[in-house]
Amino acid sequence: MVDNRYATALVISCVLSVLATVYLSVAVGTQHWYQYTSPPVRGEANVSELRSLHDEFMDGEFDEKTYSDTLFRLNGTIGLWWRCVLVPSHNHWYKESDPKMVMKCVSFTLTQQFTPKYKEPGNHNSGEDMLRTYLWRCQFLLPLISLGLVVLAGLIGFCACLCHSLSPTLGIGMLHLLAGLCTLATVCCYLAGMDLLHRVSVLPDKVDGSLGWSLYLALISSPLHMMAAALLVWAARSHSQNYYRMTAYRVA
Repeated sequence: MVDNRYATALVISCVLSVLATVYLSVAVGTQHWYQYTSPPVRGEANVSELRSLHDEFMDGEFDEKTYSDTLFRLNGTIGLWWRCVLVPSHNHWYKESDPKMVMKCVSFTLTQQFTPKYKEPGNHNSGEDMLRTYLWRCQFLLPLISLGLVVLAGLIGFCACLCHSLSPTLGIGMLHLLAGLCTLATVCCYLAGMDLLHRVSVLPDKVDGSLGWSLYLALISSPLHMMAAALLVWAARSHSQNYYRMTAYRVA
């Protein structure tokens, strides 16, 4: 028989876990982790330059400097698996005062995720930047580990429900704690990586960068996982203590 306090804690922790997992999944699958605001383009020379950047961004070879420059100039957004630019819907947009804009995105392939970063973006002779390389790899691997831990915790919890047992609750709580820490580490790695990129890149004038809502979703999911972990650990420890007390009382 489960005490009502423990049952309430388990239900609340399940709700928190589901919310955190949904938030993290949406964050991983969207591109609004960091976004740039670029000034409007004037003059046909600038238009031709930006058009060539856009074509290289969509169809050219993968190169960090090329796609970074395009993101800077074309109101780009970048996430863990996607990079996007905001471009006009037709070719003669520069003749209009308020052209219609559409977002075009390109995904990072698995091979591109493991591509090394260089001390000078685009210059392969400058030497590999180990810190940026491993920050980038961690930022896309850690959220997958976090989601995997939550799925494993859910499977263990489902089996525990079938067996009418609270014994695995402590382990499930620890898995949620690790998932929350992995998510928090993801955000930290991403912010550190973007800061280092801006230090080695030259941003054009009047280009501003800001954090996007996808990053905030990931940031919110971390404490939700940790709160779920705290409730699960409390329920496990309290139930265990009460069980031992009842056992001691019956023996006495």
